[in-house]
Amino acid sequence: MQIILLEKVINLGNLGDIVRVKDGYARNFLIPQRKARRATETAIADFAVRRAELEKLAAEKLAAAEAVGVKLKDLVLEIGQKAGVDGRLFGSVTNHDIADALKAKGFAIEKASVRMPTGPLKMVGDHPVAVAVHTDVVADITIRVVGEQA
Repeated sequence: MQIILLEKVINLGNLGDIVRVKDGYARNFLIPQRKARRATETAIADFAVRRAELEKLAAEKLAAAEAVGVKLKDLVLEIGQKAGVDGRLFGSVTNHDIADALKAKGFAIEKASVRMPTGPLKMVGDHPVAVAVHTDVVADITIRVVGEQA
């Protein structure tokens, strides 16, 4: 299926690109999320009329994301979790826990935006984590896992 991208999509293209994707990806994700539209002749003509407006909205989203990224940069977030004597956690700290802690601090971050390079955190200590605020803005934060005795 050919679609017109209404915003930048990672590994697919930028605003206004006409790309071919699998039907299910377009129908089940891109179109319902309002990230794309079918590339019909009327849709292409409509997009040409609205292009400046969509570019302005994309620039505003990017500016807002950069402001949040500056606030997040070098943030140290402390999360308490039950741990044994050797520093291993009973359970783990996941991207869901980190997203909840960021929401408690006032940042509207979804759990899918938290990128954990080594997977869930299973040890007490400081761990680097990347938060993708926007497709072009990634902030590095430090998660300090504090062990609570069971």
